[in-house]
Parts: sequence; C-alpha cells; structure tokens
Amino acid sequence: MLQNQVFLLFLVFTLGYALGRIRIRGVTLGTAGILIVALVFGHFGCELVSFVQNIGLVGFVTAVGFIAGPGFFKIFLGKAKAFIIIGVSIIVSACLTCLLIIWLTRMSAPLGLGLLTGSLTTTPGLAAAIESTGSDVASVGYGIAYPFGVISVVIFVQILPKLMHIDLEKEKQKLREQIKSEPKALPANLISIDAHGLFPFALAVVLGLLIASIKIPLPKGGEFSLGSSGGPLFAGILLGYFQRIWRFDFRIRKETLVTIREIGLAFFLAGAGMKAGKGFVEVLMQNGPILFFYGALMAIVPLLVGTLVARKLFKLDMLDSLGSICGGMTSTPALGALISSSGTDDVTSSYAATYPAALATIVLLVELIGSYMA
Repeated sequence: MLQNQVFLLFLVFTLGYALGRIRIRGVTLGTAGILIVALVFGHFGCELVSFVQNIGLVGFVTAVGFIAGPGFFKIFLGKAKAFIIIGVSIIVSACLTCLLIIWLTRMSAPLGLGLLTGSLTTTPGLAAAIESTGSDVASVGYGIAYPFGVISVVIFVQILPKLMHIDLEKEKQKLREQIKSEPKALPANLISIDAHGLFPFALAVVLGLLIASIKIPLPKGGEFSLGSSGGPLFAGILLGYFQRIWRFDFRIRKETLVTIREIGLAFFLAGAGMKAGKGFVEVLMQNGPILFFYGALMAIVPLLVGTLVARKLFKLDMLDSLGSICGGMTSTPALGALISSSGTDDVTSSYAATYPAALATIVLLVELIGSYMA
C-alpha cells in the first residue's frame, strides 16, 4: 500500500511538472500542472492519504512565512489599509456574485456556497458552508469550482503584466527597494540547534498549528480560526522576522526555504487535485456544465475587482497588486506561480499581508449567508 502511494505521488509529480513546463504564448501552468494531472488520476479512482495534502500545505505556508518575515512588517505597516481593503473587497465581490447567481437560478444555498468556496480555493470557507447550512452538498460545488479557481488565478497573475506591458524587472527592483531592511544586529554567539534550520522550521509548524487550534465563536454556533494555512503562515512570519529567541539562532538559509516551499506546494496540489477529481465528471453530468460557468464567474469577478482596487484606488505597483490579489483569493498555488513568473520571493509579503483579512471575511460571510438561507 505504502509503495503504491509513493509511486502514485511521484508519477503525478513527473507528469505534472512536464505538463506545467509547456508554454503557450508565454504562459505556463508551472507547478499547477500537478493539479491537472492529479484531477485526471482522481477521476479514475486514484487516492492519496490526506496526510500528503496537509503536510504539503503546512510546509508551503510556513516557508512562505519565513521568507516574507524579514520585510513583512515594513511593507504591512506602510500599506496595511490597502491590503485589508483589497482582501475584503475581493471576498465581498465574490459573495455578491454568489448571491446573485443563487437568486437568479434558484440554486440551493449549500451548492452555491460550495461553488463560492471552491472558486476561492478556501477549505476553511467550505467548512463554514457545511456547518452553517447543515448540508454536505457544499462539497459538491467546491469540487466543481476548485480546479478553475486554481487555474484562473495562476494564469491571471502571468497574463496581466503582459496585457498591461509591464516591465517586471523594473517592478522587481521597486519592490526590492520598498521592503529592503537593515540586517538585524544579532549576537555572534547564538546557538544553532541544527545546520540546516529544520529545528526552527519545525518549531514554527508546531506554534502555527497551536495558533490554528484557537477558535473564535461566531453567531449561530459557528467559529473562526486561522486554520492549518493561516496559523503556520503567521508563525513563520514571526520567527522569520525576529530570527532568534533568547540565545537560539532561528535563521534558515533561503535555499532551504525555497526547496521546502516548492516541495510543499507539489504535495498540496497532488493531494487536493485527487480529492477534487473524485466524481468530478459525474457531478457535472448530474448537475449540468452550467455549474462550471457559475464557479468561473465567482472567480473572475473578484479577480477584476481586486485588480481595480489595487491598481486604480491605491495605485499599487504591479507585483504588490498581484501578491495582494493572490492573498485576497486565498490562493496558495497562485502565489507559487507568481513567485515563479516574477522571479522574486518579495511578493510573499503582500500575499501574507492580505491573506488574513480575506480569510476572516470569507468565513464570516459564508457563516452569515448559510445561516440566513438555510
């Protein structure tokens, strides 16, 4: 059984990376190619244990937190209002689109909220939808909308700079200057537990999952938490920023973090793709391909709204805008694609700054909509 799981996982990696390498008019799927391959395998009944997806997500967001940490507070404090408003506006526009579709088509609330949370690729949102409506139908909509929710943002962050004729090299330089911070003056006699930095990374995961376990009660019995994506992200940012606790050195080499980030993303996409691919075609045949179109609308509308708010209202630079859009869409795969296409990790700061506001908003609004319409 274990050998079959390992073989399946690395077969999906092999085919997914090959697919992601194909370039069409300068746009590639990159690591998201793994998602497409995993969807196909999932449709034909292949499964991976849930541990694969969970460890991948935690590894990815913790590495992103450490990378963003040193410059995070500088960029967040300077643009906190913009990032919060971008995150909230993206989610609100997606929810309004969902409500309009439910009203026009007389779709059931659980199915509509499932499409909404799938288009935003938010598992905490799906949990809130199931809990507030008392129906597992939400998971059906989630599975339908999830693939387009991933792919649309992955493609969007690559084509927008091309459509607007943006020089990404100049954008990278501007962003680098914005978040550039003076190196911390750390004592010379700090104690390093291990040479590769796996101890501080493991500690960040432990602290992050403890933070994730904190639940804030919501009206009508619901609850909000940062979850296994937000908790480790926050812990990684803190340890990445302070770089030490007492006499212990918590610095991790950039190369190590980049490697963990890529492996984590690959694991997450393989697990999530197979889960979403299970029964995907059957569900579409039973409910009609129009559901795919509705899910696409719930992804495209907030992407456009987020772009307008970031670029027109707050006049953010392109890479700041795209990073905040990835955070507002709560899209882990899109951040990976943006890092790859832009050639800089500096976009992680705007992602990390926008993500918490977006996550809190989607959970709250799904709870309210589900409780009202159930």
